Amino acid sequence: MRVAFFGEGPATIELLEPLDENSDLSAFLAKHGEGLHHLALKVDDVAAALDDASARGFRLLDTGPKPGARQTLIAFVDPKRGDGVLIQFVQES
Repeated sequence: MRVAFFGEGPATIELLEPLDENSDLSAFLAKHGEGLHHLALKVDDVAAALDDASARGFRLLDTGPKPGARQTLIAFVDPKRGDGVLIQFVQES
C-alpha cells in the first residue's frame, strides 16, 4: 500500500492507498467505501498496551508488537465492539 502522513504534533492524519486489489485494505474499501479505517493511539509500550486491553476484555488481533510505518512498533485491537472502530497502538522507536 502507499502511505502518506500529514501534520505533526499530537494529531497526524495517515492516508492509505491499496496497490493490490486482493489486499485487506482493498477488501475493506470495497465493503465500507472510503472513510475512517482505524484510530491509532500513541503508547509508550505496545506490549503493555495489549496486555492492558486484554485485561479490560478487548479482543486482540495481534498477540505482540510488529513493525509499522516510520520505524514504529504497532498492534491492533479487534473492532468487533459496539463502536466498530479498529484500534491501533503505535510505539515510536
